[in-house]
Amino acid sequence: MSEDLDLVLDYAESSMTKAINHLEAELTKIRAGKASPGMLEGIMVEYYGSPTPVNQVANVTVLDARTISIQPWEKNMLAAIERSIMGANIGVTPQNDGNQIRLFLPPLTEERRKELFKRAGGEGEQSKVAIRSIRREAIEEIKKLQKDGLSEDEAKDAEKNVQDITDRFILLVDKHLAAKEKDMMSV
Repeated sequence: MSEDLDLVLDYAESSMTKAINHLEAELTKIRAGKASPGMLEGIMVEYYGSPTPVNQVANVTVLDARTISIQPWEKNMLAAIERSIMGANIGVTPQNDGNQIRLFLPPLTEERRKELFKRAGGEGEQSKVAIRSIRREAIEEIKKLQKDGLSEDEAKDAEKNVQDITDRFILLVDKHLAAKEKDMMSV
């Protein structure tokens, strides 16, 4: 029975880790005023009939704190990349010079910062909801194990362990959000 409990706890912890990894990826996409190649993650370009990430059809580099350069490996991809960036609505207008695309990031206004804070907070809240959902599933599994013969003391200890894991991951979400907020304010 102890093996089953360990499986439930390990599954809960690994699922919560995935939720944190997802949050980190989403926060990377939120612009903090500094240029980052991560801003372009998730933007797909039509490449010979199939959607392909921008960084797989072009060299994406950061020239300075406010400029990203996108150098396509094939010149005929310039227009497709430009269309994809415009369609992604990341708040930046691409500048195409015929050889490469440059993204000039404007300084963040107070209004735009608030909007980005709100978006980051929403991502954090989604992560917390996912973590709490994982906690609920784990506790339901523990209750099933209790019906199958797990002692009440072991079940209570396991539920406390699940709650401790949950609290640790919720705290981690808050730390990520605080770091992102500090990053946005430091520009």
